[in-house]
Amino acid sequence: MKKRTLIGAVLALFAGGAMAADYRIETVAEGLANPWSLAFLPDGGLLVTERAGHLRLIGADGVLRAEPVAGVPEAFVNSQAGLMDVALAPDFAESGELFLSYSCGTLEANHTCLAAATFNGAALENAHEIFRVQPAKRGSAHYGGRIAFLPDNTLLLTLGDGFDFREQAQNTGNHLGSIVRLNRDGSAPADNPFVAQQGALPELYSIGHRNVQGLVVDGAGRVFSHEHGPRGGDELNLIQAGHNYGWPKITYGVDYNGSQISPYTELPGLEQPLTYWVPSIAPSGMALYQGELFPAWQDSLLISALAGKEVRRVVLDGDSVSAQESLFTELGQRFRDVRSGPDGAVYLLTDSPSGKVLRVLPAN
Repeated sequence: MKKRTLIGAVLALFAGGAMAADYRIETVAEGLANPWSLAFLPDGGLLVTERAGHLRLIGADGVLRAEPVAGVPEAFVNSQAGLMDVALAPDFAESGELFLSYSCGTLEANHTCLAAATFNGAALENAHEIFRVQPAKRGSAHYGGRIAFLPDNTLLLTLGDGFDFREQAQNTGNHLGSIVRLNRDGSAPADNPFVAQQGALPELYSIGHRNVQGLVVDGAGRVFSHEHGPRGGDELNLIQAGHNYGWPKITYGVDYNGSQISPYTELPGLEQPLTYWVPSIAPSGMALYQGELFPAWQDSLLISALAGKEVRRVVLDGDSVSAQESLFTELGQRFRDVRSGPDGAVYLLTDSPSGKVLRVLPAN
């Protein structure tokens, strides 16, 4: 596929002066049905999920294979429901193991599910469900679905509150509105923070979330997540095991009809976000940039946004946010995911029935 290139520049609107970052954007692949996530294969290829339930392969030659990857578990596809994240195991080069998050069930009774499989270079083998959210819920919204590995080889899976069931985000007797920590076989690690709590589900890692769709674990093992607020109140959080992030007891947003969800933005025992956005930017994916092609972006969080039609660069100073910058707004695209590639480039997924994989490189 012939690559098309857009040349542009972004101004960093930081205190102390502006700094120009020149770049060019290549189209790696197009014609993807609402691409949701991507993973970098050791041979230079890419795996891309489509919300419609397909896993697509872009070979090391840069060509999108015509047929979807075979062997993918069947997803329940409706509105926000479908195939979501793909994450390679830390030992993928040896094991070929990967993980897929997806919605399963029916409109009246569905779950966020997690499957493990082996990728043989062309198809998935032995794909099998290892975890599903309990209980089942009706509707087709707020699944979470991001996957990330911790340094101890356990994995985190982000979840949503199911939209109509927000009070359950405070209920440790179910998984709704939480982040769970799992062993690679889907079992609960014995040292999870809620294991000893009477009536709590052992997989829980943190609670009080609305719809977590961004997740990053940095080199020091710190866990950053972001979640959709209602009308305003999107949050970036530093996740700590066993902590409660407040939804819906505290929020910086209001309901979609303008009514109050909670009179509180802070309460004792509930965590505050590192930053929040009013109005909403609708954050989707998130990456920690650690490439060499854009030195000014080193160690920044890159947050793709749907409503904001941007990638928000968040500069960290320790455990706090020191500055922000809006990137790629001139494209006018809803961005579903952003990744820091092994080649130092930034990769973007546009959220569209004819979505694209874009690669951002320095202009020169």
